[in-house]
Amino acid sequence: MKEQQANEYRVERYTPERQPEWDHFVDCSRNGTFLHKRGYMDYHNDRFADHSLMFYRATQLAAILPAHIKENDFCSHNGLTYGGLLLPGNTTTEAVLDIFDAMLSYLRNSTTATRIIYKPTPHIYHSYPCEEDLYALFRNGATLTERKASSAIPLKKALPISGRRKLTESVKSHLRIIENDDFSTFWQILKERLQSKYNVAPVHSIEEITLLKSRFPENIKLYSVADSEGNTLGGVVLFVTDNVVHMQYSATTEEGRRISALDYLYEELIQTRFANKEYFDFGISVEDGGRILNSGLIAYKERLGGRAVVYDTYIIDLKNSGK
Repeated sequence: MKEQQANEYRVERYTPERQPEWDHFVDCSRNGTFLHKRGYMDYHNDRFADHSLMFYRATQLAAILPAHIKENDFCSHNGLTYGGLLLPGNTTTEAVLDIFDAMLSYLRNSTTATRIIYKPTPHIYHSYPCEEDLYALFRNGATLTERKASSAIPLKKALPISGRRKLTESVKSHLRIIENDDFSTFWQILKERLQSKYNVAPVHSIEEITLLKSRFPENIKLYSVADSEGNTLGGVVLFVTDNVVHMQYSATTEEGRRISALDYLYEELIQTRFANKEYFDFGISVEDGGRILNSGLIAYKERLGGRAVVYDTYIIDLKNSGK
């Protein structure tokens, strides 16, 4: 690459007064979702030292990068499931190579970072092809360090659901599927299930998820299954973007598991309520960055029609890359 081309891009650190410009860019990008809006990113800014970057060519914003710095690592962004460079439609492959050059130069000269930890946005979230950053990672000697297998259904040509126990019409007649905001009831079921099965807690506290729901009411949804007496048997929290319905949390009571209440709920969500979306993403079924596969969990998602989509993490060594 030509040095003068790389120098055409000016790197600016995000500051709160830039929020309108940042959020507008997310809306216009090929690979941004509501997770990249500042209202989502900043809910946990007490846990992450934000160091998000904005890349300008003259006065035109060409790319943004949600990021923070932890010790000597420049991360994109550990508080998010995904989110490398966000790009508009007119940013080309050669331009992204130059943007990477500008980023590397900035990090070497203006920070103490020695590594970049980079999590690109999976292709199912793209509104238009947007993998120029994957090519730039390759060109800069990035190493793939994590590959987390998720399971997604292309909703317009979903495989048939197989290998599950079907609820009888008698059981179904006593169940109701409800969209509501009763996160407190569901969160108690979720916490008990995660604690008993995995000895972990939800990533979000009840206060955090209700705050995010208030900020993004059309993107964060809770669907529950209740019996005829109104008792909640289980539910799912969904993160809804333009293309993808992502299952963020799911849990049932003992009775809900006994009657396969989630199967009933998933069937309704996949075949009816979100049939107009591109993908239903069940989330990852791995541990240790993808090195351990939870065979039982992924088999359940695959019986529902899910097939693998990967969430990758790359590392660039700033001492050796781009030299």
